[in-house]
Formats: sequence, C-alpha cells, structure tokens
Amino acid sequence: MGSNLWSALIVDDEPPIRAELRYLLERDGRIGAVSEAGNGAEAVERLLSDRPDVLFLDIQMPGTSGIRLAETLKNLRHPPAVVFVTAFSEYAAEAFELDAVDYVLKPVEESRLVRALDKVSALMGVRRGEAAPVGKVRRLAVERNGQHAFIPVSDVCYIEARADYASAFCAGGAYLVSESISSLERRLAGDGFMRVHRSYLVNMDEIHDVVVERGGSMGLRFSCVEATVPVSRRRAAEVKGRLGLA
Repeated sequence: MGSNLWSALIVDDEPPIRAELRYLLERDGRIGAVSEAGNGAEAVERLLSDRPDVLFLDIQMPGTSGIRLAETLKNLRHPPAVVFVTAFSEYAAEAFELDAVDYVLKPVEESRLVRALDKVSALMGVRRGEAAPVGKVRRLAVERNGQHAFIPVSDVCYIEARADYASAFCAGGAYLVSESISSLERRLAGDGFMRVHRSYLVNMDEIHDVVVERGGSMGLRFSCVEATVPVSRRRAAEVKGRLGLA
C-alpha cells in the first residue's frame, strides 16, 4: 500500500451506513486503510491509535455528538480532515464553523463523495505547503435555473452558506455554488473576501456602509445589492480593522 494513500475513519452508529460508506471509499484510489467506530468513545480510541488522515463523521449519535467530537479535535497536534456525513442539513453552518472540509448528506452518492475527497485533496496539499494556487481566482462556477455558468469573482458581493452548498449574490441576482463556504473562504482569501460570520463570506471591496443594530450588533451593506449581512461578535474587531475603523 503506497504511503501516499490516506487512512480513513468512519464514525456512525448504524453498521449498514458504515458498510456502504466503506464500500464507496475503497473504490477511490486515494484511500488506503479504512477503520470504523460506532460511537464517540470508540472514535476517540481509533483517533489516538490509528491517527487517520480523514474522518467521516455522523452528527447525531448516542452519547457524544459528532459536533462535540469535532470540537475535541482541536486538542490534537495533527487533526484529521473532517467530512460530516449526516441526514440533517440544519447543522451545516455549525459544522463549517468547525472548519469541516465538507458536509455530505445521506444517502451518500458516489459522485458527491468524490467531490468531498477532491476538497480533502486540496486541504492536504495546503498542509504540505504545496497548494496555494498561483494568482487569483478569476471565475466562479455557478448554476441558476438549471443552467451552468461562470461569473467573475469580482462581481460577487457576498456568499451565504446553504448546507454543503452556497449562494453567491451579485448585482444580477443569486447563483448556486456547489462548494462549501469554508472551501470558498480558503480559495477566495486572496481575492479580497473575508469570513465575517459562520454563514457569510463578503467581498470587502463592495462594502458601502456599516450599520450598528440595536444591542450593538454590526451589519454590512453593499454597493451592488440591497442586503445587510451580519457580522459575528468574535469577528467584529477583525472586520473593523480591515475597514480601517479600529
């Protein structure tokens, strides 16, 4: 087995789901050893003994939830890449706040899993110091009304998380992007975009006005669309610094 293959750990309390995911993973040439755990306690044992490269993690399990388990990974010196695999889309924003690579809904389709592994591959390259692409991202692949298109990144005012997808808002309307907001954050960092909230990524060049809501919460308005994007409290100081307001 080549040393460049990734080891994977599947954490799910349902054996048939683990078996199906294992089958799909073992069909991908990037995956080497695959281990399994049926709950959070077993997962911790496997994490410490096997040191997997990639963790495929269910959210709702008896005992420790997948979200809580992902939070504990911050204590590891070399945490695995995390892909959430769940039947519940409402946890997506919280999952990506934990820097998950992707969020895949059950039942898992092989083509969707391949896309998740592509994102893992990009992250692995970044960790090895290989991957930062040369130059800026010029265009974004999007979809609207069933039609695929490319739009200039500079036309995007802000991006909002939608489960494991995102919506890009431009003067011409909203477009679906088949990519998570965390992945877009990594790719667009060099294009003037900033994560201001767990659900929002904004083009800092398009900010027209800053508003302070009742209670002191901060919002951003844009020159290209009529919208107010909230700024989370923990990101407010950084946003103010970027805007020269600190």
